[in-house]
Amino acid sequence: MISIHEALTLLEKKVNTLPVAETNLTQALGLVMAQDVLSPIDMPPFRQSAMDGYALNFSNEISSYNVIGEIAAGDNNQKELAKGEAARIFTGGAVPNSANTVIQQELVLRDKNKINFTKEIENNQNIREQGEQIKSGEIALSKGTLLNPAALGYLAGLGIEKINVYTQPKIAILATGNELVSPGNSLQHGQIYESNSIMLSSAIKQYFNIDASLFFAKDNLNQIQQTLERIIEEHDVVLISGGISVGDYDFVKSALEQIGVKELFYKVKQKPGKPIYTATKNEKLIFALPGNPASALTCFLMYTLPCLKKLMGQKFEGLKKSTRILENSYTKKTGLGHFLKATSNNKTVSILDNQSSAMLNSFATANALVFIPEDFESVNVNDEVVVYLLG
Repeated sequence: MISIHEALTLLEKKVNTLPVAETNLTQALGLVMAQDVLSPIDMPPFRQSAMDGYALNFSNEISSYNVIGEIAAGDNNQKELAKGEAARIFTGGAVPNSANTVIQQELVLRDKNKINFTKEIENNQNIREQGEQIKSGEIALSKGTLLNPAALGYLAGLGIEKINVYTQPKIAILATGNELVSPGNSLQHGQIYESNSIMLSSAIKQYFNIDASLFFAKDNLNQIQQTLERIIEEHDVVLISGGISVGDYDFVKSALEQIGVKELFYKVKQKPGKPIYTATKNEKLIFALPGNPASALTCFLMYTLPCLKKLMGQKFEGLKKSTRILENSYTKKTGLGHFLKATSNNKTVSILDNQSSAMLNSFATANALVFIPEDFESVNVNDEVVVYLLG
């Protein structure tokens, strides 16, 4: 059994970033830039009006201006404005080179083709200068940038259609157990509804916008072995739920060993989630997670999450880490680090009830995990504690 720090160190060293591929922006949400992208144009590509109003060839000596035309967004005709002349202009319209300010329409009094103003005006107002956001040839987005909706919109606005990104891993989830029944079916005595597959697949979807493939197997060594052999061959990452402890019907570790995986570690000094098993086979990553739901989700967040990020070109980082002032005390035995479901604001954190590894109700309302190190016996009210922020 190894420490949490040792487990993370082993994984970070073992995980390699996946290959690079070209993709359309429409398929790039949640992916990571594999190289710097240079802007092919100035943005904006011309002097652009930031307001609905009037473009002026402004002079301090003139108080009334003649309106000689109109410029809508998309118009490409360049109007020449002499001193004392103006053009009606709309947001996004191209400001004539001869105009030196744009006055918003709310400050304008118009009588036929004559305008004057309700407020003293100044030169150089409400004009987005060419290249104000970025100039042609400058770095638009750097290698390693996670592509969110704003980033994709930004690239599209520069006229970029395709980019090089780190590819998404193919992920499989295998839920094992004789006692498991799919939601929507009737339970017999001794059975429970299977929930880990939807929990884990939803976590993958939330963090990476990836649809994981779902598989199920009974507690049968041959069935588990054959299923694992197939899905490891077809996927980059395999998550297994249940069957990894030491019971008579826990066959996952034996099945993995029989198909030739290389163990990284088995059991970590933590609660919940001590019996986690990780391995590799031909660069494929395998996480055998405990069957108890809170244990499985905790292990996913602490170990699988940073591995998936590194696979996809990000840093090996899990949940955001911070400190908070504890609002209630907690006592435990030394030897295991504890991850405790909690609710937190910007300053304080409160440990929730129902910390059992079988219970998800506290996880469902938590927005943080309080971490109590393995050598601590207790923490008290007003102690500063480490928290991992969920979401």
